[in-house]
Amino acid sequence: MKESDLYIPLKRYLEAQGYEVKGEVRNCDVLAVRGQDAPVVVELKLLINLDVILQAVDRQALTPTVYIGIPERSTTLKRRRKELYKLLRMLGLGLIAINPGPRAARATVLLDPGEYRPRKSKHRQQRLLGEFTRRVGDPNPGGTTMRNGIVTVYRQRALAIASVLRERGPTKASDISRDLGDPGARGILYADAYGWFDRSEARGVYALSPRGTSEIPGWLTRTSQG
Repeated sequence: MKESDLYIPLKRYLEAQGYEVKGEVRNCDVLAVRGQDAPVVVELKLLINLDVILQAVDRQALTPTVYIGIPERSTTLKRRRKELYKLLRMLGLGLIAINPGPRAARATVLLDPGEYRPRKSKHRQQRLLGEFTRRVGDPNPGGTTMRNGIVTVYRQRALAIASVLRERGPTKASDISRDLGDPGARGILYADAYGWFDRSEARGVYALSPRGTSEIPGWLTRTSQG
């Protein structure tokens, strides 16, 4: 497929809306004009990438009605539709999906250009600031990947519990909770999100697992450096 294959279905669609359409007008892939309406510019691309986004943003100096036209079967539409819509809305750009045919040639407007008004989430902001406030130190260099593990507040609480078990050996969850002043310690032990804890035969007693014994020193080093 070539980018030019997207032109005819788009041209027919726009003409059906009453536009006069011409291609390659002063670096614009598609220019559509209808009476006194703002002209419509469409930049055609087989793949959504930074180049076409920058081109489309540049065309906004000519008209507020700028679209990006991509194939209907674009992998970006299938895998990242929500994120793509959000980005284009932020930039005030529109999006058109085009099926070049030959039998079912069509163009479908997925998103119209418009002013972006982000919906604020007070709950998410509170969670963000809560994590910031309760996290001890700064143990994660910016840009750290999740694959290497992030030191969160939850992990720091689990590390505090593990440190107690490392020092004392098998210990009752209620004692750990009391000594750390962490009412949720028992839940962290029970959930064992990181595989660090083993339940003993005695009710409510926990010990470090082999995995915990091997992993805890490295995590403690990271947190002490933060």
